[in-house]
Amino acid sequence: MEQHTVKIINIKDVTHNVRSYRVEKPSGYKFEPGQATEISINTNEWTEEKRPFTFTGLNEYPYLEFTIKSYHDHDGVTNALYKLKEGDELIIRDVWGAISYKSPGYFIAGGAGITPFIAILRQLYKDNKIGGNELFFSNKKEEDIIRHAELDKILGNKAHYILTQENNDAFMKGPVNKYFLQREIRDFSKAFYVCGPDEMVKQLTDTLKELGATPDSVVFEK
Repeated sequence: MEQHTVKIINIKDVTHNVRSYRVEKPSGYKFEPGQATEISINTNEWTEEKRPFTFTGLNEYPYLEFTIKSYHDHDGVTNALYKLKEGDELIIRDVWGAISYKSPGYFIAGGAGITPFIAILRQLYKDNKIGGNELFFSNKKEEDIIRHAELDKILGNKAHYILTQENNDAFMKGPVNKYFLQREIRDFSKAFYVCGPDEMVKQLTDTLKELGATPDSVVFEK
């Protein structure tokens, strides 16, 4: 298995519990937008605790970027990541991932499930191929929305935000279910990209197929 020890070169807050980590990029290391790798922290306590995280930067960047939500309610890997500082080391491994861009369609994300889509949307925007794509991004509260301003810049009025635990007239109200999809989706023959909590992904992929999406047109992390 490919394995590299890399230093963190920059850490920035994205939301109240999400941070962007830029790390050294090994020579020759390549990935496609939407792919991920397994990461562990290079300390005795955490070296063998591997977790999958998606690349959110582009392959052409001179560094690797990960956008990671930390869960502070238990002493796990993401909580330990949150305590790291620039100069600390991570271990990254082989590149993998099932989410890749096929054709214009609908991106449906729940919470940190937006992360595989960040690099895809950034690449499409850079290549001037963002047209025909639309995003539905569900979160508990407005403060939880990852890369809100950037997604607005990339997608304009094709970026839609849904809140499930906060009433705000500026946003759609959840949940994202069959009735929501019937109301908001205009063309079920287009591609669908779905990522979020496991139960959400299962329910939405089943529902999309019920509503007419073909199995091959629904892309999700397996």
